[in-house]
Amino acid sequence: MITAFQAPLWIELLAAGLGGLQGAIFAAAERRRRIDVLGVVVIGLAVALGGSLLRDSLLDQPPVVIWSNAYLLVAGASAILGMLVQPLLARGEWAITALDAVSMGLFGAIGASKALALGAGPAGALVVGIVGAIGGGMLRDVILSLPFSFLQVGTLYAVAAGAGVATLLLLIGVGTPVPVAGVVCVIVTAALRVAAVRFDWRFPEQGPLRRRVTPR
Repeated sequence: MITAFQAPLWIELLAAGLGGLQGAIFAAAERRRRIDVLGVVVIGLAVALGGSLLRDSLLDQPPVVIWSNAYLLVAGASAILGMLVQPLLARGEWAITALDAVSMGLFGAIGASKALALGAGPAGALVVGIVGAIGGGMLRDVILSLPFSFLQVGTLYAVAAGAGVATLLLLIGVGTPVPVAGVVCVIVTAALRVAAVRFDWRFPEQGPLRRRVTPR
């Protein structure tokens, strides 16, 4: 259990920057939806801020995105940058996946360690970390009227976040320094997420139980 660790602001800003970049690239690539410049920036901000807002709401803490001017500035600047560089990316889907994977790992590590610092148990910290990791993507999907990524048959979106956060909690439980455990959390989350996309790892789709018919 840790009682005093809080993620430095620069780590929060790094996560927000990557989230804003990824969200804007994702939105700018949605040509069929004809999203304007403001819409791209708003979606970038949603991805950058969503995880932190949900995390702090669960922990009953003042939202860092409101109390830190730098957070909004970094998220907004990253969203604008993402919109500008998207046309230069020949394979935008891989850039989106890589940025999403790293930002998920960062938000998951920040959320879980913050929950532990406030006295939450490992189970609660696991939930907060996962919510923090996927919250930005959830808000993006709501704005774009897309199915929630983590609820659909797909590439282990929430599983990657959960694996990374669980690894962090296990490492902290055996005495590993929190910054080291956080780095491992990011690596595990990003590696599993990218590998799942690359090799098409997924859970089987649910379906109705089929009654076995015994031939007479």
